[in-house]
Amino acid sequence: MVDADIRRSYTEIADTYIDMFGAVEHVDPEDLQFLRRHLGRSDGTILDVGCGPGHLTAYLTELGLTTRGVDLVPAFIDSARSQWPGVEFAVGSMRALDVPDGSLGGILAWYSLIHCEPTALAAVLAEFRRAMKQGGILVVGFFDGDELEPFDHKVTTAHRWPVDQLSRLLSAAGFVETERMRRAGTDRARPHAALAVYAK
Repeated sequence: MVDADIRRSYTEIADTYIDMFGAVEHVDPEDLQFLRRHLGRSDGTILDVGCGPGHLTAYLTELGLTTRGVDLVPAFIDSARSQWPGVEFAVGSMRALDVPDGSLGGILAWYSLIHCEPTALAAVLAEFRRAMKQGGILVVGFFDGDELEPFDHKVTTAHRWPVDQLSRLLSAAGFVETERMRRAGTDRARPHAALAVYAK
């Protein structure tokens, strides 16, 4: 799915999305601990790629980290700038990060890769690696699944990834896994996974 389609789909429901998800209180405490455990020791700027309403960018900033948020959806960026005026937010694409080579200490991609076509994901991860310094930390949150498959997400088509398969793709892009987390689905939430890796 191309950026224009994703931008249009999220723009149509931006207000509802911000109300439902745009606060740290809506994030599972286990996930926040995972982010703090890995990104909390980052050396340098952390880029929250696909930051949405900006709540996780703000959370990382409140930990004392230098953090920026980028998202395809102008409505999300406008809301984030309004709510957290001291944090830098910009409209942009993960496919072409507006940063110099090797300049980032970390990247957070929390459910921002789920709409990326599997055949395009290797190029996105290569762009992440280009932007990160050696030893930089990447944290990815995504929908867990036994098979790589698309499904009808409420906004637009998304993909489930087996953790081992996504870990191998990250390895091929120049990253080394340090920790993984998985959480079973419930009647209210799909199975969840997260991977923390460093740039070798």
